[in-house]
Amino acid sequence: MLGQSITRNGLILAAFAVATALLIAGTYLQTRERISEEQRAAEERALLQIVPREAHDNSLLDDTLPAPVGDDKLKLAEPRPIYRARRDGRVETVLVPARAPDGYSGAIDLVVGVERDGSIAGVRVLAHRETPGLGDKIDRRKGDWIDSFAGRSLKNPAPAQWKVSKDKGVFDTFTGATITPRAVVAATRRTLEYVKANEATLFAGDAAATGTEKGP
Repeated sequence: MLGQSITRNGLILAAFAVATALLIAGTYLQTRERISEEQRAAEERALLQIVPREAHDNSLLDDTLPAPVGDDKLKLAEPRPIYRARRDGRVETVLVPARAPDGYSGAIDLVVGVERDGSIAGVRVLAHRETPGLGDKIDRRKGDWIDSFAGRSLKNPAPAQWKVSKDKGVFDTFTGATITPRAVVAATRRTLEYVKANEATLFAGDAAATGTEKGP
């Protein structure tokens, strides 16, 4: 009797485990597509803050190049796409992912929009762990400091001034926080250098070449 009871309880538990697994799998399959669509929409919203919809006529999320992992300029830890904004088939802006590994509280993930002429269309912080009320001012939702990069280039300011004001550069710091803006300034400059070195590939292609292509 004891053996039969153990067997019966084991079968009940096994059936319950299978039913639970099937329920979880079914829920995942039902929500996977919706989650993917929501993630895609959120990603596009961030890109459109840099390159407004009226400034391009292609789908940013469908016109990409792979960014290299381990590159000493971008310092990416995992594969990320480089997005390209076109008008009449001509690539006008590239949106390049980058990482500042030396933030105060850890790595800071960025996307830097660079125009064909080498100037910055805009910079946005995608993820960070900086201190609330201090370092988190790099986030556009917390302040407009990040807007100070718009229009800048490797020639504006001069190379020696691509630093925060505390280091005799042109970029402001935050009261009580220097490490965070210093890391973002350095990462942004490195991204400009990466684009300059790879501009022939990044800005190549015409309307017929849209889609995912081989990276630099």
